[in-house]
Amino acid sequence: MDTLTINSTTIKLTMGDIVAAKVDVLVNAANSELAGGGGVDGAIHKAGGPDIHVACHEIISKQGPVLPGKAVITAAGNLPAKCVIHAVGPIWYGGKHNEAETLASAYTESLKLATANNLESVAFPSLSTGAYHYPLNQASKIALKTVADYLKSNKTSLKEVRFVLYDTKTYEAYAKALAEIGS
Repeated sequence: MDTLTINSTTIKLTMGDIVAAKVDVLVNAANSELAGGGGVDGAIHKAGGPDIHVACHEIISKQGPVLPGKAVITAAGNLPAKCVIHAVGPIWYGGKHNEAETLASAYTESLKLATANNLESVAFPSLSTGAYHYPLNQASKIALKTVADYLKSNKTSLKEVRFVLYDTKTYEAYAKALAEIGS
């Protein structure tokens, strides 16, 4: 299963590079300092150019670090999207430090920002499963359940929530989790 429609919004799984996704908003797997880095974060900062770095620096100067589970929005620079939501997921510490709640919050806060900005399409990576070592099978279930629950209980401008997954292993974990939610 690679799609599921809830109310008038389609959740869609694809494989590829998130920086190429043609959507209104890309979600960045950011660190608390919004400093760029490796993986998705580094790719979005590199492809988006200096405008993203400047916008992130301004946010950090005004409010300080973005806490895990929170998200902020900036312009998209050179990316094909209108804007970027920088979501900070949790670092995995064995599941005993509210990691599941924090991960769910990062997705929910991103969806709230997309809705508040009247955006119709959003592309998520798999938050926290790279450098932050969140177990993929658990993270995929949390991500999809959180998005599905949000779409069931909130009025939203979103028509598509796309998960752009980098490799086959990640795609398969998300496809299995989506099939469980859709059944």
